[in-house]
Amino acid sequence: MDADTAELRLLEAAEELFDERGVQAVGMDAIRTASGVSLKRLYQLFPSKDHLVWAVLNRRDAAVREAIAAHGAARADTPYERALAVFDYLGDWFADPGFRGCAFINTFGEMGGISPDVAEIARGHKQALRQYFAEQTDALGAPPELADQLALLANGAMVVAGIDGSPEPAAQAKGAARVLLDAAR
Repeated sequence: MDADTAELRLLEAAEELFDERGVQAVGMDAIRTASGVSLKRLYQLFPSKDHLVWAVLNRRDAAVREAIAAHGAARADTPYERALAVFDYLGDWFADPGFRGCAFINTFGEMGGISPDVAEIARGHKQALRQYFAEQTDALGAPPELADQLALLANGAMVVAGIDGSPEPAAQAKGAARVLLDAAR
């Protein structure tokens, strides 16, 4: 098995296990077993669990950023609609049977206080969401704090949906976002 294939299998297995059980509850041996990659190869590619956690979050960060932008571009023509489309994206995500909360929020909760790398990537990911909202609200001529408020609504919906196991927080947050966007017009 070449390095790219082994790395992909490890990242996919780790991501699934981390989502199911949490980062700290998953050992490297469980990741080895789930991926089918030897322990020696695992440590060649990821010298520590922290390296693997960072790689999983980095991969997820890129995928989520692309997915939100693509969702907005495909379903919305205006900045107003693109801002609201984020909440539709969240609703679809929350309705997925495998949804267990936001990986960045969950991992930060587990490791943010002890791992500067985890804290940095989680903050960067959340800042990117805020920046996406800022691009939309700036195009509307809305006050800069509106992007912060929309990001808070989205992140709050992620937390509540993860705890409740319901997609409903996305619709509730979208309703509040609409009120804020309308007030800024």
